[in-house]
Amino acid sequence: VRINFSRSGKPTDNPYIESFNGSLRDECLNLHWFLSLKDVQDKPDKWRREYHHERTYSSLNNMTPAEFIQSLRNLSGSRKRKIL
Repeated sequence: VRINFSRSGKPTDNPYIESFNGSLRDECLNLHWFLSLKDVQDKPDKWRREYHHERTYSSLNNMTPAEFIQSLRNLSGSRKRKIL
C-alpha cells in the first residue's frame, strides 16, 4: 500500500477522489445527524454500498462501479489495455 497525498488546494491532482469525497459529503455527511459511533459507521457504509453497487453511471456505460470492474476482469489482456 502506498499513500499518496494531493497538494493542498489542488483538487485537479486527483479529481476522481475529490468527486467521491464531495458526493459523500453532500449526499451523506451533510444530511445526517450521527447519534452514536455505530451510526457514524453504518450510515456512510450504507451510502458507499449504494454508490458502488446500486447507482449506475453514464460514464461507465450505465453500469455500477462494481459491474464495471467485473466487466474489466472478464476481458482478455489486450482488450483491457485498450480500455484503460
